[in-house]
Amino acid sequence: MIGGNPMSAYTNFAKVYDEFMDNIPYETWADYIYTLLQDYHISTGLMLDLGCGTGTLTNLMADKGFDMIGLDNSIEMLEIAREKSLDKEKNILYLLQDMREFELYGTVSSIISVCDSLNYILDLDDLTTVFQLANNYLDPKGIFIFDFKTEAYYKNVLGENIIAEDRDTMSFIWDNYYDEESKINEYLLSLFIQNHDNLYEKFVEEHYQRAYSIEDICTAVKASGLEFITCYDAFTKNNATSTSERIYVVARECSKTN
Repeated sequence: MIGGNPMSAYTNFAKVYDEFMDNIPYETWADYIYTLLQDYHISTGLMLDLGCGTGTLTNLMADKGFDMIGLDNSIEMLEIAREKSLDKEKNILYLLQDMREFELYGTVSSIISVCDSLNYILDLDDLTTVFQLANNYLDPKGIFIFDFKTEAYYKNVLGENIIAEDRDTMSFIWDNYYDEESKINEYLLSLFIQNHDNLYEKFVEEHYQRAYSIEDICTAVKASGLEFITCYDAFTKNNATSTSERIYVVARECSKTN
């Protein structure tokens, strides 16, 4: 989910991503997204999960009755996602594509992009392009729900902190730096993963994300041709504010006719 190549950062981390992300309440996230979609009378149909990663949320939305397409630019992440779907005997289509130039075979009733995947798009023009493609591949009045992390999160929560976690067979060190002028958050991720010989291998990855403001997102959404409907403080129905750390946006296709 990075920089010049969104989501290609997750290579070695893909192997242990789910284990380190086991504190994420994906079921709660899926319920929240489903509730938002129902507000606009969408509860079935084709859904695109843009930046699907290892497919955890993709599978949960399939459980809710959607015909899922998962799209990501990390082959390592998609391999894990496919394994999950096979294990659960789900017919999910996974596509290896860059979200800035993705192509589908037809339109979908809804698109989701969460877990701050869009923060890996570092250029506002590129983000607008992603939104234009989303608009192009949505059914008439189709809904696009996405989240993003804000400057309040990168500046006040991550800042210049070092985060470390040690587990039985793996550990990581996350060295973070946020540049307030460029709005770019950089973190150096050092992974220590136990191999079959009970030795630890070290892998290092660099990740870059951009902090976007509500105003940035509104500008990009409107420039794309989508209709900006609303934005919420994550996992609530409260209006997003300048202090919100994660924001959910609801946008709608508004130019096609049935």
